[in-house]
Amino acid sequence: MDEADLIAASQKGDTAAFNQLVWAYQERAYNLAYRMLGDPDAAADATQDAFLAAYRAIGGFRGGSFRAWILRIVSNACYDQLRRRQRRPTASLEALYTASEEYSTLAQPRVGNGPENHVLRQEVWELVSAGLQTLPPDQREAVILRDIQGLDYQEIAQVTRVSLGTVKSRLSRGRSRLRDYLRRHPELLPTDLRQ
Repeated sequence: MDEADLIAASQKGDTAAFNQLVWAYQERAYNLAYRMLGDPDAAADATQDAFLAAYRAIGGFRGGSFRAWILRIVSNACYDQLRRRQRRPTASLEALYTASEEYSTLAQPRVGNGPENHVLRQEVWELVSAGLQTLPPDQREAVILRDIQGLDYQEIAQVTRVSLGTVKSRLSRGRSRLRDYLRRHPELLPTDLRQ
């Protein structure tokens, strides 16, 4: 079954079809949540909440980009988590990088594949992840959706429900802040990025 058939079957109550949609989008959903929240447990909770909300709301899906629709729900679940954190702040001791780099364009290897280079890439990615956490949530979301998830500007506008100009503005500001953050830690950056 293709995606449209799975959506139609899901709207008729076919849980097996919905499970196939979950299977197809779970990694992207978790990656977005993890990069938005910076905590693997919170990301898992947000992803689970998002798929439960999507299951309940699949009947209201009216076409368009299913990827944008599901990522919007994930994004909303992340904002819910962030609001809960503001009410009851906590610190995670286990916020280490565990998400897949499959969709990452920020963490592409610039060196060989030996163990030392793997550790260097890991350190760079941890620095990027820490830098993402310093961004305001709306800018973080834009940077993640574009530079990590690979969505185009129009899809980001659909996910975030803002205008195309706002997407571009948030992305520009977020990238600028992230670049400034990374420049404060030049010792961990590859040589070609240290200027």
